[in-house]
Parts: sequence; structure tokens; C-alpha cells
Amino acid sequence: MSKSLYERLLPAPRNGGFAMEGYWVWCGSVVQGEDGRFHMFASRWPKELPMHPGWLVRSEVVRAVSDTPEGPYRFQEVVLPARGAEYWDGRSTHNPHIVKHDGHYLLYYMGTTHPFPDVAPGEPYGLSDPRCIVARSNKRIGLAISRHVEGPWERLDSPILDVRPGKYDSYLTSNPAPCVHEDGSVLLIYKARAYEGHEYSDMSLGAARADHYRGPYYAVSDEPIFPPSDIHLEDPFVWRTESGYEMIAKDMNGNVAGEKHGGIHARSVDGLKWQVSDNPKSYSRIVAWNDGTTQHMGNFERPFLLFREGQPTHLFAATADGTGGFSGRNTWNMVIPIRNNKEA
Repeated sequence: MSKSLYERLLPAPRNGGFAMEGYWVWCGSVVQGEDGRFHMFASRWPKELPMHPGWLVRSEVVRAVSDTPEGPYRFQEVVLPARGAEYWDGRSTHNPHIVKHDGHYLLYYMGTTHPFPDVAPGEPYGLSDPRCIVARSNKRIGLAISRHVEGPWERLDSPILDVRPGKYDSYLTSNPAPCVHEDGSVLLIYKARAYEGHEYSDMSLGAARADHYRGPYYAVSDEPIFPPSDIHLEDPFVWRTESGYEMIAKDMNGNVAGEKHGGIHARSVDGLKWQVSDNPKSYSRIVAWNDGTTQHMGNFERPFLLFREGQPTHLFAATADGTGGFSGRNTWNMVIPIRNNKEA
């Protein structure tokens, strides 16, 4: 019997992944470029802002590079910078997810905007700030396309997945988890919230499809793919298998995997009806390092699997020190090698 993803995780390299002095770093997504190197697309925003919700007003997608999947990754460039309040993604870009398909690089991401001045150095800023409130409500999923991993990037001027009044995604769409098929069609799992009066609902996961990655994308269900219940998930990652699709995601309450903010594993035949696996745990906030130590991470989020020859070889995650929530003083993108299933 094959082992679960969680059982196949190897010790994480202490000096691997990607960090930047003076910045909060999040959302690591990796692809092997035409140069043979490994390119991480990540989010960063300056530490002069609070970690949360600083990302809503100043995050930008950047690219870092390494000769190996483990890293360490070195910063190369800002890929999706701020471009003005008049653009739907003009003030913040976040949640990058890179896909290579048929000679093109597809960079899915969340973007948002607001009409207010930037947060000045030392100015108070938090969840009740109008900039935060408006930017949160304007979160949408977008796509940038390039023939080369180093760009230039064709950045679409409209979201690929907007909100739907009266539905579970009436407030925002974010956290894109695309599965691009061989023919260029796409299953897109995403995070959504609904309006509840002047507030927003809990998180849910939705499904959308496109006949081609350029779109149009259309939601394929009037209900979340996991109906409201004790299952409360965020940060999906989805891939295609011979029998359908598989998913790992963050278990917000710990009701599925047995660990709050640990990872769950689920399967689906069609991408719409999902079943939690018999062995549901996919990762843990308790990390074993290659120096022999173990650490309970404050955060372990935005999981991303790097596949090579059809097998997942490395798990990437945004992580932080501290005790949980957003209490950490440092964030970075870490990487955990995965034992081959045939050798497990």
C-alpha cells in the first residue's frame, strides 16, 4: 500500500527556500525554466507595514532563482509591480501560482486596488482602515502570460474570474489553484467569500472552468465544492491524475486532518464532487529539519507541489516563526523534499 504525502515528507533543509531582508515573503510557487534552473514566484511587501493586512495594499509578485529545487533562492526581479489605482490589480498582487504549458508560462494571481493614498511610514494601519476594507472587497483572480520565464509578461487588464452577486463568491475571488490540461483547458479551484449584509462570510472553495487558459472562465457550481459543514478549507492546490483530480488544502479548524492549519488531502473524479481521502493528512505545521531539530511553525500555508516526471518531488509552503496567527517576526517560503512513492 502506497504511503500518504504526509508520510513521505523528508527533513526540510534549514538553508533552503526563499527569504528577503526587510520584507515579508509569502506564496512560493516554483517552475523549472528553459534555462534548467528553478524559478520561484512569490509575494513580498515591506516590513514597515504589518504582516497582516499589509499585503492587501503593498504586496507585489517577485521572481527568485536557484540551481536546485531546495534553494536557497536568490531574488531576481519584481514581476507584477503596482501599476496604478485605475487598474483592477493596480495596488497589490499576491497569491502567485506558476504553470508551464505548451511553451508558455501562465502566472495566475490575486490582484486588488483602492483609491486612497499609500500608507505613510509610521502611519497606523489595520483591518479597520478604509484602504484595507476596500482592497479586500476588490480581490479578484487574474492571469499574466509569457513565452519566457524571465518575461516580458502580458498582464491582462481584466480579472479572469469576477464575483457573482447572490452567490457564495459575491464578495471576492482569490487563492487560485489552476489545473491546466493538455489541451489548454483549465479547472480552476479558488477561494471565495460572500456578502453578508455589509460584512463577508467565512471562506469557501469554488470551481470554475475555461476551454482555454486565456478564458473566458466561468464558475460551474452555485454551491461551494465543499458544502458548509465542519470542513473549512483554504489554500487549495490541485493536480490531475489518471482517475480525476487530487487536492491538498489548509484545514482551518483541524476537523479533517486532526491539526488546526495542517493539511488535508482529497480526491475527485470530475473536479466538482470531492471526497476527503481515507488517510486525510497531507502536511503538518510541525516540521522536521535536516539538522535533526523539530519546530512547530507559527504558519504553514499556501502549499505548492513541484512535479517532475509526473511525481511530486517537493512541497513548498509560506511559513513564519512565532506562535501562530500572524505573530511571527519573520516569514519565508520553505521547501520540503518528498520521497518517491515507489521508494516509500
